[in-house]
Amino acid sequence: MPNAIELAKQFIPILDEVYKNASLTSDLDGAADLARQGANANEMIIPMLDMQGLGDYSRNSGYVDGDVTLTNETVKCNFDRGRMFTVDYLDNLETAGIAFGRLAGEFIRTKVVPELDAFRFACYAGKAGIGKVASGATLSTGEALLKAIRAANDKMDEDEVPQEGRYLYITPTLMGMIQDLDTTKSREVLQNFAKTVKVPQTRFYTAITQKSGKTGSGEDAAADESAGGYVKAADAKDINFMIIHKPAVIQFQKHVAPKIIDPSQNQTADAYKFGYRNVGIADIYKNKLSGIYLHHKA
Repeated sequence: MPNAIELAKQFIPILDEVYKNASLTSDLDGAADLARQGANANEMIIPMLDMQGLGDYSRNSGYVDGDVTLTNETVKCNFDRGRMFTVDYLDNLETAGIAFGRLAGEFIRTKVVPELDAFRFACYAGKAGIGKVASGATLSTGEALLKAIRAANDKMDEDEVPQEGRYLYITPTLMGMIQDLDTTKSREVLQNFAKTVKVPQTRFYTAITQKSGKTGSGEDAAADESAGGYVKAADAKDINFMIIHKPAVIQFQKHVAPKIIDPSQNQTADAYKFGYRNVGIADIYKNKLSGIYLHHKA
């Protein structure tokens, strides 16, 4: 798809930007030193610790021997997306440097971050074995919402998920329903979380379909995915809220590579080039599936 850049006067450097929030899931990023380089470029090595429980102590023979197992488990990155843009030198000059100067920031804020958030939520929501509501439901009152959140917390408590480090991700509409209630009730339910984050419904699905960014041709012309990005998957449900215990998730960005090529280095055109690639992983530790709770619509 060719670039469409409308020229502007150089003395009016104002850009009509798209409204988009920054990353809503960055709080869940793991410490980089917990994951080592894997044998292959798209792999990461995650340490897994397991041990035995208590045994009887004997006054004659002392302690029962126990084993501690520390294994390094290899996990594959499941997010690998990128895009390359070309901006003609004169187009950039005649738009007061805005065309290329703001490209990187706007692309990451309005395209990369929303897809990354949606991908992570969908990965966690689609994992077998997590805690979730027995059947989907539309929460139409604040009281019903509070009851559902309490049930979710009770489930996690029963599964012995630590209270510390629980994050509540919830749609703005449902968050407003909590805030419209008596302030005492609102504070009581929200104080159980390390942080409460409002997530627009456009990033909050149980599954998404990521577009290839390629133009359809021939018999596949109708399947034009040149716009890239993502959409709600055909069989996906809208998420009402999720509770995520941060230590339960494997969330890393292994390779983030913004690339800038100026016209003097571009051998094929008198143009700037901006490339971006993001390789990462969004998964759940196999022993910590109960650290995720999903509540979705019917």
